[in-house]
Amino acid sequence: MNSRDDQGPERDVRERIVNRLQSIGKGPRKQIPAEELQKLKSAASRLDQMLKAAANADQQALKSAAKLDLLLSDIRAGKDVTRNLKRRENSGTDKNEQA
Repeated sequence: MNSRDDQGPERDVRERIVNRLQSIGKGPRKQIPAEELQKLKSAASRLDQMLKAAANADQQALKSAAKLDLLLSDIRAGKDVTRNLKRRENSGTDKNEQA
């Protein structure tokens, strides 16, 4: 499977979304009931929160990857990396998981 096969479904979804958004602007304008408008605003707010959470998770993953890359570079260079590692204290939950 190559990357074009992987992008096919995503591309189709993107194109359908673009087509729908473009068609919204072309149609006649009608008044949206207040209840439906409130539902749309709530959904948009939830979507915004989900996008922010995903962006934060991506940013954290990139930071972790950069730290790992630096650590591996130091190991390859023969440097002592033990002082750079944080030691985790064993909490009560860790002991319960081992039992």
